[in-house]
Amino acid sequence: MKSAAKKIYIALIVLFLYAPIGTLMVLSFNESKTRAKWGGFTFKWYVSLFQNEEILRALFNTLLIALFSSLAATVIGTVACIAMMAMKHRTKSVIMGITNIPMLNADIVTGISLMLLYISLGIKFGFGTILLSHITFNIPYVILSVMPRMRQLNHSTYEAALDLGASPLNAFFKVMFPDLLPGILSGFLMAFTMSLDDFIITHFTKGVGVDTLSTKIYTEIKKGIKPEMYALSALIFMTVLLLLVLINLTPDKQEKDRNKKEKS
Repeated sequence: MKSAAKKIYIALIVLFLYAPIGTLMVLSFNESKTRAKWGGFTFKWYVSLFQNEEILRALFNTLLIALFSSLAATVIGTVACIAMMAMKHRTKSVIMGITNIPMLNADIVTGISLMLLYISLGIKFGFGTILLSHITFNIPYVILSVMPRMRQLNHSTYEAALDLGASPLNAFFKVMFPDLLPGILSGFLMAFTMSLDDFIITHFTKGVGVDTLSTKIYTEIKKGIKPEMYALSALIFMTVLLLLVLINLTPDKQEKDRNKKEKS
């Protein structure tokens, strides 16, 4: 009885989470533009998607901003973690508290604050202001991912590398960087995801004629969402699902290959 109840509970959770996405994917193949009527199966919205320059431009801007901002935030956040590890405990705690504020702060406050900052400095709104804003709010997430790995490092190995004649930069990349890499990659992926998902901060810091997917969809809602958006959302979901499957299958395959080698 308990086993059946657990299965039903899990099934309801999965249904609650994925039923809206399933509905969206079904509508992306609907011949009719109205969501209340099924007009037959079609791929025309997917064909129309790749012919819509506005949506493709918004997608390109979104991916470009997410890539550049996450790369910049990863470098800055990693360097910040290295610098904080050299600080005294009290100073490090204060700095960590300050870096956590943007994550706890409401997005609308961050967005308005950045908008007022750009206005006061006379910076023209556009692609650059969105990029700077995304770098700003992504840095704390990178620090949050890299800092635990930094605390687990054995600093005596770094000092040993220096004693053996390695330069500080060479010792870092040969000794510390491999151990930090999982945290750095985790921070990069988190920053990339947060940048892709952001709307509020982008909305307050974008210029006229510059759109990301989130702001483009918000604009489309006022006129009615085009079916091409359903097709784009379905493609994004399937891409993410495929990546997750590949990421989860790779360790299993490596473990099986390792077991085969050990047996042979």
